[in-house]
This record gives sequence, structure tokens and C-alpha cells, in this order.
Amino acid sequence: MSSPSLPTFDVREIPFSYRGSWLDLSPVVGLHRHADDVHLVSHVNGMHAVLSLVPTIGGRRVDATTRGDAASLTWSVGGEAVAEAVFAATDVVRIAGGGADLTLADAAEELTPFTGSYFFRDPFDGAHVFTSYETGRRYRLTVLSGEVSVVGAEALGQSARALTIGGRDGWEIAIEQIESAAPAYVAIESFADIRARVATEFGDYLDAIAGWRTEETPAVARAAYVLWSATVAPAGFVRRESVLMSKHWMDKVWSWDHTFNALALAPGLPHAALDQFLAPFDHQDAAGAMPDSVTHSEVLYNYVKPPIHGWALAKLRERLARPLTGEELRTVYDHLSRWSRFWLDFRTAPGHTLPYYQHGNDSGWDNSTTFDHDRVIESPDLAAFLTVQLDVLADLADELGVDEGPAWREVRDRVERALLAELRDADGFFAVGALSGIVSKRTSLLNLLPVLASDRFPAEVSNRLAGQIAAHLTEWGPATQLVDTPEYEDDGYWRGPIWAPSTMLIEEGLRRGGHIELADTVNARFRALCERSGFAENFDARSGAGLRDRAYTWTASVYLVFAHEHTRRVADRSAALEASA
Repeated sequence: MSSPSLPTFDVREIPFSYRGSWLDLSPVVGLHRHADDVHLVSHVNGMHAVLSLVPTIGGRRVDATTRGDAASLTWSVGGEAVAEAVFAATDVVRIAGGGADLTLADAAEELTPFTGSYFFRDPFDGAHVFTSYETGRRYRLTVLSGEVSVVGAEALGQSARALTIGGRDGWEIAIEQIESAAPAYVAIESFADIRARVATEFGDYLDAIAGWRTEETPAVARAAYVLWSATVAPAGFVRRESVLMSKHWMDKVWSWDHTFNALALAPGLPHAALDQFLAPFDHQDAAGAMPDSVTHSEVLYNYVKPPIHGWALAKLRERLARPLTGEELRTVYDHLSRWSRFWLDFRTAPGHTLPYYQHGNDSGWDNSTTFDHDRVIESPDLAAFLTVQLDVLADLADELGVDEGPAWREVRDRVERALLAELRDADGFFAVGALSGIVSKRTSLLNLLPVLASDRFPAEVSNRLAGQIAAHLTEWGPATQLVDTPEYEDDGYWRGPIWAPSTMLIEEGLRRGGHIELADTVNARFRALCERSGFAENFDARSGAGLRDRAYTWTASVYLVFAHEHTRRVADRSAALEASA
């Protein structure tokens, strides 16, 4: 079912990259920083722009337009293509061109003992090398055809350091990210063969995770590309193939974001999905806590993320193309047990039943208005997530023959009773300061996330949650802060914008509580939002405009899951109508 054409994109919105690579080509060079020209960017040791890639004619920069697809990135001047880039491998970029030269220069303006790239020609193979202090890697440029001129070789301090490749009959260059040394680069494949191979690789990936796509799901291929291109091979602290949240500046795996990406991969790439689910668990600490985030060169434990992993595991098992093995289930059970005990043993105050967050960052909703009065709070979303996770653990213990199911259910029931008794009144759910006892503000969508456990609640509780969620709906989906409140901000992070994870948890909870029509509305509006505005980190709840990082993988993943499940429901309804005819 390969698409007749590859998805195209604006490289200013979505980086051009390749599954497994820690490199990308993009004019996005830092936090909310956009350069005029495309750069070679590495995500080793953080996000670092290494080389600027500037088309030139007669030694002068020319304005070029860029067009990306899954296989190549093209620069055009006056409507004519002058250069094209492909990933020959995860650490090799090939660029070929004609009609203009290409200048590759150190992205830093100055070489210091700790910044910039030292530039020299290596006698070993004649290649030109930029050795970067920021990434700790070398960028070896091998001229495959054409003529080269060099400025600043072996220069120190503030000096231009650049190589220009050109040639009347065309030119081609290979850029490698290497460590201390590597055999001389040899071009085994032609440029055209590389492009064709990568197109096939992406097509196979698309068919694997979205073979179900139809004309009614028009953004599927681009969503799949966002995931595919943000995937990195194991390196540094990342021990499994993992999907970063973005190959812009959000280049980490956060310990709740990863679950949504695992769900998108599950239908056709079950091994990759399980790796994605387990990646942060590789760094679970002695207390059972998961790290806040993991990336190439750091693991952060200063915050945690909410325990949505029991829910995510259950949904993952529903979507996986194969059943998990006994060994896999035991591994997951052990991780979830330790993660749950962390909340029960280390994040529940003496004499209390409900766990607490220490900061908004622990919830994933960093600046939600629920945290305006107190940062350390017993929050209804946390209690609901833990209730669901303990329920999943209990069933998994029974499945594995582990004599712990009754104990998990006893704790589950205790937490659920406390949630309904201590964090709810006639007006609905709220949080309280774990130390102060002060009741939180109630206008954040965060307070409505107990809907995920709504199938366990009395009908009046579930119905009230559904009604309050409906009040958050805009044309594009559920705003994270009520639009008509003073605290609402169009670009207020969790104080207004629409986010993929909150939308998915809300939609799932509504279905569990039997509010199918409202769930369908949420699903449809979010799909329409992505089809209109792409896969941004979050969206203006009133205009639908994309905000912040514009190539966010959990957004693409939630779109894929929503589109898949919508397609299945349509097919099931059609089959039922045919059967009754």
C-alpha cells in the first residue's frame, strides 16, 4: 500500500533526518532560534548546530528555497534545483549539486578552548575535518566530485573556517559524523540509489504502522515521517532505539511522552513499540522512580512524570501486532511494581492515603493553574492514574501467577475511595496542598483527568466530568484552561493551549465512561487540528495555530492513534450495517 508520493514538508517546521540518526538538516539551531540557512545539527551532547550550508554563486550567498520529503532535501534558486541532500546512513549525509556552489562553514563565529570547531585537512585521506567542541565529534568532508576551495584551515580564534564545493559539471560531497577516526569514506551507492532506497525504507515503515490509512486520514504519512525522522539509534544513555520528542530543541525522551509514541508504533512495529515503552525504565532508580528525561548525554532525576504507564501498558497490549511474551510481561510487571511503590512509599505523606506531586513538572503540566496556590499538592489526576495503574498491576499479577493481586487491589480501592472522598465535592474534583490543605483553583483541565478512571466511578461522577470537559471544548479540542477565565493565555503552555496527551487521556476516559458522542467529537476536532496546523508541541485553543516546537512526536502519535481507531470504528459500523441489511 505504498503511497504514490512521499510526504513533503517545510524544513523550517520539520527537520530533515533519517531513522536512527542523531543528525538533522534544519534552519532551527536552538531554543526558538531560526537561522537564515539550513544547518547540519547534531543531537550528541545536546542540540548543536555544527555547520551552516549556504548556496553561493560567484562567492556570494543566494536566497534559496528548500523542499523536503522523506528521502531528500532540495535547495532551489529561481525555480531550478541547485543542491540535494540525502542520508546515506545514520551518520553520513551526501549532498550533490550544480548550478550553484555550496559553502559549508563552522556554525560558531569563534573558536575558543570550549566552543566552535577546529578545521583542518587530514593527511590520512585528504578529507577536510571540522572537530567540534560542543558535540565531541568530528565532521569529515570527503569530496566525491567537483572542485573545492578552503578558508581558515588550521586557523585559531575568530576566523572564517569554511569549505566551498562547486564545479561546472556538478559536484558531490559526503559529510560524516565520526569519533576519533574511521576508514576513508568510499561511495558504494550512487546518489540516486540512496534516494530510492530511503524512499523504500520510509514506505515500508509507513505501511507497517499505518497500513490502515485511507483518504479520510490525509495527514498520516506526514505524521509517520515526524516519528521516523525523530528516531535515534542506541547511543550514550539511550540504550534502545528511541523516538525523541523532536529533533528540534525538545530532543529528549520524557517519562510519559514515550508512552504515546509506543502506542502509535504498536500495530506494525511491536518490538520498536516495546522498546519505546521501556526506554526510560532502563534508568529507574533505587527508589523505583523513573527519570524525568533521558537523552544522549544526560539522565535527569530532579522531577518525575505521572504514572500513566499502567493505562499505557493495557492500551499497548490492545494495539500490539503480537502478544507480549511471558518474559516481557514479567519485565514490565517488575518495572510497574517498583514505579507504583515509589508513589506509595516515597510520595505519600505519613497518615495520608493520596500521593502528591512536588511541582507542576512532576505532573507534566508544568504551569497549570492547579499549582497556583501550592506546588506540593495531592492532585486528582495523580490519584486516578495510580488507581488505574494498580488495577492493571493486579490483573497482571494474576496473569503471571504472582501472589500479589489481592494486595494491589486493596491499595487500589483505598486510593480510589480517598480520591472520591478527599478531592471532590459537589462542584467536582480539586487538588489540595499536601502541607497547607488549601484547595486549588478548579479551572484547569488537569482537574478533570480522573475521567480516565470514570468506568470505576458512580454514574453521577462520570456524567459531571463529561459536562465539565465539554465546557473546555473549543472548535479545535479541549483547552487546558477554561477560555473565559482571567488566567487563560493563547500561548500559555498549560494555561490554555491544546495538547495531544491531555486530549488523548480525555478522549479515552470519555469512552470508558460511556460518553461516546463527546469522545468522537474530541477525536474529530483533534484530527482536524493536526490536518490543518501540523504536529506542533501544542496549539492555540482559539485559532488552532501551532505553537512552540513544530515537529513534536507525541502530537503525531496521538493523531495516528486517533485516525486508526476512527477508521476502525467506521469500518465496524459499515460491517454492522451490511450484516443487518
